[in-house]
Amino acid sequence: MSKGRLEAFSDGVIAILITIMVLELKVPHGADWHALRPLTPVFFSYVLSFVFLGIYWNNHHHMLQVTQRITGGILWANHHLLFWLSLIPFATAWLGENHLAPLPTALYGVILLLSAIAYTTLQSAIIAAEGRGSQLASAVGSDRKGKLSMAGYAIAIPVAFVVQWLAVTLYVAVTLMWLIPDRRIEQETETASVDEE
Repeated sequence: MSKGRLEAFSDGVIAILITIMVLELKVPHGADWHALRPLTPVFFSYVLSFVFLGIYWNNHHHMLQVTQRITGGILWANHHLLFWLSLIPFATAWLGENHLAPLPTALYGVILLLSAIAYTTLQSAIIAAEGRGSQLASAVGSDRKGKLSMAGYAIAIPVAFVVQWLAVTLYVAVTLMWLIPDRRIEQETETASVDEE
């Protein structure tokens, strides 16, 4: 299978997930600002999840740009990632509808953590297929940012049962950490392009 086909399939899945999430935003019963108030937690959870999926889409795209070949292991690792990402609309809706109740807040974190683990698994599968000298391996290095993200989610999950706003603050902090563009793979691609010329 070509990496273009894998990327197109993944892009389609992520686009559908975003569409499903936006359909959860129900039209308020009223035409004033007070009618929007009950939608605030739903909208907040939608924005957080939209950004979360956007970050995964961006990083997935960059990772596949430096991938040279697709193996069966990479295909299954990609499906594993898409499985966890596919649960984001459910977790987003539950979190928003229940105004940061402990269990929905914790479950949201569990899905974020398992998505991060799945992304790391995909990254590892590509590196295993292409070798430690590959562009991706060179760009990722020790992956401190990825490990820090997983640690943040792992801490936030039990915190969600005690102080929900703190757990959500940790989710937002990890998201903001990735909002700053991760230039590692882009720089590796640019370096390789210069070396070829």
